[in-house]
Amino acid sequence: MAFREIPLVRILDLSNNSITSVSPTALLGLRTLQRLSLANNNLRELDKRLLGPIRSLSHLDLSHNSLWGFPGAMGESLRNLSHLGLAHNRLTRVDRSLLEALTRLDSLTLRGNPWRCDCQLMGLKLWLESYIFKGGVVDEVICSQPEEMRERDLQKVPYQLFHACMTTSYHYLFANIHHLESERLLRGHTHGNHAHPSSHALHIPMAMGEGFGGGGGGGGGGGGGSVPECEPKQRHRPVNLRHAIATVIITGVVCGIVCLMMLAAAVYGCAYAAIMAKYQRELKKNEELAAAQRADHATADEKEPLENAIA
Repeated sequence: MAFREIPLVRILDLSNNSITSVSPTALLGLRTLQRLSLANNNLRELDKRLLGPIRSLSHLDLSHNSLWGFPGAMGESLRNLSHLGLAHNRLTRVDRSLLEALTRLDSLTLRGNPWRCDCQLMGLKLWLESYIFKGGVVDEVICSQPEEMRERDLQKVPYQLFHACMTTSYHYLFANIHHLESERLLRGHTHGNHAHPSSHALHIPMAMGEGFGGGGGGGGGGGGGSVPECEPKQRHRPVNLRHAIATVIITGVVCGIVCLMMLAAAVYGCAYAAIMAKYQRELKKNEELAAAQRADHATADEKEPLENAIA
């Protein structure tokens, strides 16, 4: 309740203050807050209730802290967010459901985190592909673990390296099918509450205390056998299809332009050749006419002395 007396604040900069924690009620009353910076502090975690009352927030900077995780439940409070700074923290993975809730996000910073590029980060890779395709701006996600992925950019890691994620368990396929079917039934209001647990288990693969606490170790233990090791891969297929369609369209346009240029060059060449042929014919005709005229003049000059002599 520290800011209760100044409810109309729109920009709040709390950076460089060595803050280690923020009370869930610290920002109560700041309903018009648009920009919040908590950069360069010592925050290790954020309470999911911290930004609950704030619906107008468009800029949030949490870079240069010690955050192990970012609560997925906070996404509901960040729907109007256009910039999110998470660079230089201790994030090893991030909840995909949180990112999917940020429908107005224009820029995202993720560099400087010890990302663990295993099966559970595949959801982030798929989301980044869709996000960048739609025009979003993101810096880079450099892997720190496992060793064979170290110093590699997640966006440039081929999907083949994640093939083991999809072949280690049949749960991956069945959970994906069940998840998609549950979403369809929920949208149509034809199913009861039976689909909710499965949907939440897939859409939110780990809670904060499980996925991020203790360096990511809890995420493997907390998930148990009910949560698939990887997030559903089916969701990225429309993005790949759009990529393919865009590639075909661009290729067709380029080929069409090249064909038009070649046709224009051929027409120009034919026209130039015709003009040059006509010019050569006229030039030859003129030369023959000039030669005939010179011959006539020579004949006339020869006849004139003879006529004079006879006269």
